[in-house]
Amino acid sequence: MKSLIAPALVAIAASGFVAITHGHTAPAAQSTALKPKPIATVPVSPDGTVGAARPKLQTPIDTASAMTQADRRSIQSDLAWTGAYNGLIDGEASSRMVTAIKSFQKDHRGKQTGVLNPQERAALADAARKRRANVGWKYTTDPVTGARIGLPAKLAPKITSTADGTTWASSTGTIQISLERRREAGATTATVAARERKVATRKIDYSVVKPDFFVLSGTQGLKKFYIRGQTRGNEVRVLTVLYDQATEGTMAPVVVAMSSAFDPFSLQAGGPPPPPKVEYSTGIIVSADGAILASREAVDGCTSIVVNGRGNADRVAQDEAHGLALLRIYGAADLKPLAIEGGDAAKPDVIVTGIADPEHQGGRAIVTSLKATTTTAGDNITLSPTPDSGFAGAPVTNADGTFAGVARLKPTVVAGPAASTGQSSLVSATTVGVFLRAHHVAAATGRSDPKASVLRIICVRK
Repeated sequence: MKSLIAPALVAIAASGFVAITHGHTAPAAQSTALKPKPIATVPVSPDGTVGAARPKLQTPIDTASAMTQADRRSIQSDLAWTGAYNGLIDGEASSRMVTAIKSFQKDHRGKQTGVLNPQERAALADAARKRRANVGWKYTTDPVTGARIGLPAKLAPKITSTADGTTWASSTGTIQISLERRREAGATTATVAARERKVATRKIDYSVVKPDFFVLSGTQGLKKFYIRGQTRGNEVRVLTVLYDQATEGTMAPVVVAMSSAFDPFSLQAGGPPPPPKVEYSTGIIVSADGAILASREAVDGCTSIVVNGRGNADRVAQDEAHGLALLRIYGAADLKPLAIEGGDAAKPDVIVTGIADPEHQGGRAIVTSLKATTTTAGDNITLSPTPDSGFAGAPVTNADGTFAGVARLKPTVVAGPAASTGQSSLVSATTVGVFLRAHHVAAATGRSDPKASVLRIICVRK
């Protein structure tokens, strides 16, 4: 430091400046002869070099790098939803992210700094939130493939499930989203991508094949398509998004979000996923004195069971083989039991009435009814499509309103042979009646409205 400061002092002395120190003033005669001037300063750069060079300014990427990865991911996601960002939402600071910020600022007539001020960040978050709400964006784990994906539920509400995958589609077919599960000996991303390339009418505009995933996009007839696939051993998962070119303005940001949200092997290989810390399901009021019929799987291992709006519940009995549990709440009034006794066999077309997971309905607890079809194979009755996880324990009725049974949702086993039956099944009205009578519950008879007799069940685990 001495070698740096000394030249500076020599320069100041040679200039003939007279410094005023300790508050003392020079005599008046001296003041008129030689007027003091400000002392010149010599800039010192961050590396300690004395000279004319200015300190290095912080760049937008430096600013982004100083953020947490979660904050960067959030910004990238919001930028993608506004259409400004088209890249992987990975939380990495990059020139692409900075360029997207400048594009957003330009669109909003702001100064293109590449760094969001608090007002701009709030405006970006609000714009992205509206876009997500408009398409009904939600995250879900597909029980057939075991993959976790993000979905535009409002754009593609029709769900069809098979043993090999699930398809979501718009009512007119302009948008189709399919998730496929395959087993291929010696599968690699390269071999799977090569197979996808050979599909008739596909014209590839973009392709990237990495050891751990591949992406293809382009046109297929009059539609645009996007494919993302991944392999693990002999297991293959492929996400395909197909949409009319007229919907590109809406679907382009959705595709970016879906690509980043895609987790093809989110469930544990070879077994069911661990139960969630908090699980939501549907309970059926079966007697006016507080007996509630519930899904045994959905209330297994709970440290506490809460019936929404009615307080804590005790589990008093269960049927392990058929996935039924009997709960009881105390001191509740105005309970409206569902007419279960004397129920009928399930018809091919049925209605499932329950309460979806709050994550899928904006935190609400709205009762909804879904149409489903039943398929009988021996003693097993499957329900298709598989309803939301919150519908475990939901009542199933025939079109004429008669009770047909209870929806049972089983955990998915992945990375093995395709299951011979679906993951959603029906516990028959006869089985339910036997269970309730065995535990001295006098179920109601006649006809009733299922919507008035269901409650949300909340299981809390350690």
